[in-house]
Amino acid sequence: MRYSIVRTLFLSVLLLAASAGAVFGEETVNINTATAEELAAALSGIGQARAEAIVEYREANGRFASVDELTRVSGIGQNTVEANRERILVD
Repeated sequence: MRYSIVRTLFLSVLLLAASAGAVFGEETVNINTATAEELAAALSGIGQARAEAIVEYREANGRFASVDELTRVSGIGQNTVEANRERILVD
């Protein structure tokens, strides 16, 4: 019985961590505060040049209000946004 409770608790914690991306190395990144290096490291299909474009756009136009606003950055399309939607935070 004790083993069952511990096992259930462990699996619950594991599932919670997995949903947050911690177990599988899926980082989240706030596009309003991250550096170009952090963006390039966390986002699929975003290299250093595109990450720098995100930071430049943010500095010129202000904070992003939604994830979808990333498509306003030259070279970032809807497919890239959709591929990264679960990793992107906007506050």
